[in-house]
Amino acid sequence: MKVFLDEPTHLVDISRLEGQRIEKTSEGNLRLGSLATNTAVADHPEVRRNYPFLARAILSGASQQIRNIATVGGNLLQRTRCPYYYDRAFLCNKREPGTGCAALTGINRMHAIFGANDSCIAVHPSDMCVALAVIDAVIEVQGAKGKRQIPFQDFHRLPGNNPERDTTLEVGELITGVVLSPLPFAQSGVYLKLRDRASYAFALISVASVIDVSDGVIKEVRLALGGVASKPWRAVTAEAFLIGKPVQPEVFRQAAEIALQEAKPLVHNGFKVKMAKWAIQRALIISAQGGGIV
Repeated sequence: MKVFLDEPTHLVDISRLEGQRIEKTSEGNLRLGSLATNTAVADHPEVRRNYPFLARAILSGASQQIRNIATVGGNLLQRTRCPYYYDRAFLCNKREPGTGCAALTGINRMHAIFGANDSCIAVHPSDMCVALAVIDAVIEVQGAKGKRQIPFQDFHRLPGNNPERDTTLEVGELITGVVLSPLPFAQSGVYLKLRDRASYAFALISVASVIDVSDGVIKEVRLALGGVASKPWRAVTAEAFLIGKPVQPEVFRQAAEIALQEAKPLVHNGFKVKMAKWAIQRALIISAQGGGIV
């Protein structure tokens, strides 16, 4: 709206709805109200205790002033970031479907290496969402047809034939909350963000990982990447490979190779493949050692 790409005839203020609460549910889950601020979520004792890597992911994004205002629902609904989208001098299918994608032949250093096509190569900018992807969060929405729940991995879309649609939210639906299931091995969680400068910058590559290790063997693992696709990218093939394997650097190196084997880098972002492999290995090693800030 600030650059007049969206010019709605009406705006609806939802700030007075009941959506700021962060609370435990009767099923033992943690529910984040859609209007809870990023700061409130990152500072909440239940989040810091039970999902510490989610707090780290949120704190690595934007500035303190933005986090004080930005909400859970707003974070989920960020548009994919692309300079060609914001500049009307260039063609953009996301801005005007069917016109083309200038980023394909432009400077595409920041763009996708997974899930993209000729219609759009933009990436999703959120740090929080990469962490939510490994928690397997569930998004609650409500509209004229009633309430429904959307598994986190089904919420954000790949461009497909409709690059103008970032999510599976239907017209008239409103996010009301995000539900986090208990994650017993969450203390092993790591959020690693690689960027051009140390603060207030979008990720070139980010990694969220959690590992459950018993007697030196990986029992369960979840791994997600940011900065690589139009949605947080779960490395499911690498996860499957790791289960039952010993905690060894060579195993993590192989997992990183598997995670990136389907990558399709562009002219200017081939470095992301190598960067992602090293980031995955580092995140997995630290997760296997019990997690922490990296």
